[in-house]
Amino acid sequence: MPLILGTNSIKDTGFDVSNSLRFNDGSSDHLKQTFSSSGNQRTFTISFWFKRGTVASGNIYTYQGEGNEIRSEFILISNTLKIVFNPTGSSWSSDMIVQESGSNFLFRDHSAWYHVVMAFDTTQGTAANRLKVYVNGDQKTMSAYPTENFDTGYNTDIEHAIGTYIHAGNTFFDGYLAEFCVIDGSQLAADQFGEFDSNSPTVWKPIDVSGLTFGTNGFYLQFKESGTSANASGLGADTSGNTHHFTVSNLTALDQSIDTCTNNFATFNPLDNTGTGAPTGSEGNLKLTGDAGTNNTWNSTIGLSAGKWYVEVKMLASNPDASLGFRSQTNTSGSHNNIYGFDANPDRKKINGANSGAAIGSTSQNDILGMALDLDNGKMFIHRNGTYLSSGDPANGTNPFIQTSDGMPTEGVIGGHIYNGSVEWNFGSPSFSISSGNQDANGFGNFEYAVPSGYFSLCTKNLAEFG
Repeated sequence: MPLILGTNSIKDTGFDVSNSLRFNDGSSDHLKQTFSSSGNQRTFTISFWFKRGTVASGNIYTYQGEGNEIRSEFILISNTLKIVFNPTGSSWSSDMIVQESGSNFLFRDHSAWYHVVMAFDTTQGTAANRLKVYVNGDQKTMSAYPTENFDTGYNTDIEHAIGTYIHAGNTFFDGYLAEFCVIDGSQLAADQFGEFDSNSPTVWKPIDVSGLTFGTNGFYLQFKESGTSANASGLGADTSGNTHHFTVSNLTALDQSIDTCTNNFATFNPLDNTGTGAPTGSEGNLKLTGDAGTNNTWNSTIGLSAGKWYVEVKMLASNPDASLGFRSQTNTSGSHNNIYGFDANPDRKKINGANSGAAIGSTSQNDILGMALDLDNGKMFIHRNGTYLSSGDPANGTNPFIQTSDGMPTEGVIGGHIYNGSVEWNFGSPSFSISSGNQDANGFGNFEYAVPSGYFSLCTKNLAEFG
């Protein structure tokens, strides 16, 4: 199938998506809208881009009535995407599951963005034409299809929600959403929302959809604004011209992300962890919480073999037993074996997973550690609150904290070990508040401390140029 916009993304996609919205299921994040009148319940199209957070199930878009009123949902169940309708209020329809080659299509890549188009026209006589689902521009089959002239319940004057189904088990979506739009009254193909790149014909990318006819209850959410009110300045602002602004619940300006389907930032991969257990991941897999009973490492979703890269991590607890560093992709066995970097408790170098040398100062709650990783010259520099340890100078390449002569691998992944406490990582699109705001030389990222000259945030546009 077409490639997702992951670590092999092209540098310049032509049309840029500036923002996404980060949903955290533990915070019950969601958006809601009740339309003033009904639109077309049989013919409509839903298009959105998403990047997975945790593996937990969660609703992406739902029509939800109180009591026994009809309900419908599009829900991510583990790794599958289901469309379910309840037209009578008591008897659910057969699950309509996205499939490929006769098997359920699995949305299990946490490193990249998926694009989904669901195009309905239940007036069609042929069952397969009543629902056309596309994933990254490629049309899929379904395990079942709606009956002819079926009224789905969507586009009616009852509450619609993005990110939850609050009347049935509080199943909240976890991850990132971008370019969310609904076309009321038309069944559109995927090429109305995206295209294959001319230079990389297997890569699917978004196009400008602002010129589409959205219809009565159609809307277009770009998540460009930062307010929380249900108006044109809110995170749920509708930019289609229909002013169907969504009410924001538990989402703030901190949940507005620059990690998008045209510039994909690294996060941590919940499927790529080693050790005796796994920490709790949240905030788009940027926040890791240990329980003092596990001892493990999560690895970044983007691997590196060249270039100069900068990341930060905030300590959310006093005396945190956490480390940051770099480790080989081919040797990631054990809890924090093969990590080369810095351990915040007991504030020492970490060489191949073992603490080394004397203590270097003290790391406290709310401290921010930074790592400047120079894979072109085999050097790593670590700072605490802007002051580089061991008098390191990453811009000039002098006094590295760790280098290849210490055994640091020449290629691998960024590893985050956490045993006790919580930390939040920042690869350039942070989930925590930044007071100063610093970008790299390409204008990407948002960091608390200055990005050293020649170093860049870990995103696909930078990776295409320097990685």
